[in-house]
Parts: sequence; structure tokens; C-alpha cells
Amino acid sequence: MENKYPDWSRRKFITTTAGAGMALMLNPLFARPKYEADPRVTKIVAKTFGIDTHNHMDVPFDKMGFAELQYDLAGEINKSGLSAICMTFCVDRPALKQTGEAYTRFITSLDEMDDMLKSNNILRALSFSDIRKAHKTKKPIVIQSVEGGHFIEGKMERIKIAYDRGLRLLGLMHDAQSALPIGDIYTDKPTFGGMTEYGLNIVKECNKQGILVDLAHCSNDAINDALEVSAKPVLISHTGLNTQLGKDERMAKMMMPRLIGKEQAKIVADTGGVIGVWTHLADTPLEYAQNIRALVEVTGIDHVCIGTDTKIAPPLNAKDRFGKKTNESWQNQSKGFYYSVVEALLKTGFSEDEIGKIGAGNFLRIFNAATK
Repeated sequence: MENKYPDWSRRKFITTTAGAGMALMLNPLFARPKYEADPRVTKIVAKTFGIDTHNHMDVPFDKMGFAELQYDLAGEINKSGLSAICMTFCVDRPALKQTGEAYTRFITSLDEMDDMLKSNNILRALSFSDIRKAHKTKKPIVIQSVEGGHFIEGKMERIKIAYDRGLRLLGLMHDAQSALPIGDIYTDKPTFGGMTEYGLNIVKECNKQGILVDLAHCSNDAINDALEVSAKPVLISHTGLNTQLGKDERMAKMMMPRLIGKEQAKIVADTGGVIGVWTHLADTPLEYAQNIRALVEVTGIDHVCIGTDTKIAPPLNAKDRFGKKTNESWQNQSKGFYYSVVEALLKTGFSEDEIGKIGAGNFLRIFNAATK
């Protein structure tokens, strides 16, 4: 597939934002907790953006339950070394049963996140300039994301409502199909031959409003259909190369439908897109860095980012927790997440400039293109 966006290179991104005095590297005094580590690690963490493009935030669908919970979002982001997270939630768990329920859950979740961000003194990033400003002022920030377009329910005006509420990243699909089908989900039997017309219209509306489209959970045919109509580059926020299966055969078998093949990864890269590597199927930071290296060798350095599919700040007082905490991604992890990753990327042979691209530069390029 021909590259639709040949000018969306890192060099072009730096050039177009030079007036702001940055691209990947900003403010070497950016405040982070100090660790006894290779000084190169702390230097790179301080100089670069680090953004997790798919980080789950659990909030209940009732405000009474939310009022009883506490979230140390600011503390955990600062500990991690990350500059920002794409704060992601979904509305299709538990299963949706009636019309309007998805939208009610969506609005309730945003209301609760408003309160959470206020209590943590954190803002949502509405544009690239907001992220740049937060980095300069040494404050964490979040990019509001939702996983699954279930809340739209055929009403395109809700995309504008979501935009006005601060949403800047929309994952078209999740594990459960929406009431009005958007397209084929990669873990389901193909039914629609890719993306439905409704799904393609959502892509177009996101382009119009200034919301970055995330094609994680989409089948290959659905991804390719979306790429044909999207006027902006896309993200696949969390996956891994299907040759990097780790040591756990059971986990590898379960994850295989969710992994991306080399040819499909090249198609996404050739249209200017960026692919996030998750922490699944990696038992150590070094294995994670090796999984990143494998994808870089397929797509090139300008098309890979971080998308952990973990949880930075589960409720401190919740009874039940599911999924890994970001700063505890690996057993016996002694450093914050981004510190551990930068150290591993150095050991894997990446340069400081390349780490800056993987850490967030590539993502910021397409985020800026989608939202400006």
C-alpha cells in the first residue's frame, strides 16, 4: 500500500513545531523521582517524553461506588517516569443489555474521571501544545481515551459531545460488538468483510472532529478498510508482533489472534501509522525491549510506540483488582516503568534519539496530526 502521508516524518514534525522549541527532547530538568541507575537512564527519562498509549483506568458505573474509591494517579505517573498516559476506559463490561446503557456508562465514567483528575491536580491534554506545556511545567497529564465505540449507538453527534468532554483518542472496537456493528473484531469470526459503512463513517467523523483513531481489536480487513478512508494517520495502541510469543505457551495461544503479522504491520507503517507494543508475552523489561526491537525491524523506527495494556493507578481501596499495575509490570521490578524500559532499550542497542521516538515522539507526531 502506497504511503499516503510521506511528509509525516519525525524531521517534518520537528520542523513544523520548531517555533515551540521542541520535538522529542524538552527541558532536561523535568522532575522525576531519582533512582540509583545508569546516569544515561535518568538523563533520557528527563529529556524525552514517555507516553503509555493504552493504560486502563477502572471506574465503576455508579457514582456512589466511585465516591468510596481513591486513586493515586499523580503519584503513580510520577513514579513511573512517564510524562503522560492515554487514560482508557471501556463500557462493554459487564455485557450491555439495553439501548442507551452504553452512553449512560460513558458519561458516568467521564464525570467520575473529572473528579479523579481534579483531586489529583491533573488536566486532560486537548492538543499537542497541552502536552508540551505540561512537560515544561513538570506536571503529569492524561490523554482521554475510550476503548470501543459502543457509546455512539448510531448517533454521530455523540462524537462531537465526546470531543467537547475532552476525548482525543477513540478505539473503534473492543471485545464485544456494539449494538450497531462497527466491523470485524479480531477475536470473532469474520462477519462483515472488514469495516461496516457505519464504522467507516465513525473514522471520517473522528478525522473531522480532531480525534485520533485507534484500530486495536480490529481484524486485518477492518484495519485496511479504515486506512483507505482515514485522512489522518492511525494508531494501533496495544499489540505485539506475532513472532514474539514469549515462554508461556498457554498465554501465547490466547494472545495469538490479538497479535499483528509482519505484512499487516508494514501496511500500517506505510500509511504513516504507529503501533504500540504491550507488556504481555514479556517476562522482563529486556524481553519487552526485544519485542519492541522485533517490530522496529519490520516497520522502521518511526512507527513504534509504547502501549502497555496495564493499569497505572487501580483504586487504592478496591476489593478486587484485575490486570497488572504499570509500575509492577515485571516480577521484582525495582524502578518505575519508564525507567525500566529506557534501561532495557539501551541494553538492546537503541540510541537516545531512537528511545525518544519510541517513548512518545512517534505517537506525538500522529496525535498532533489528528488533533490540530
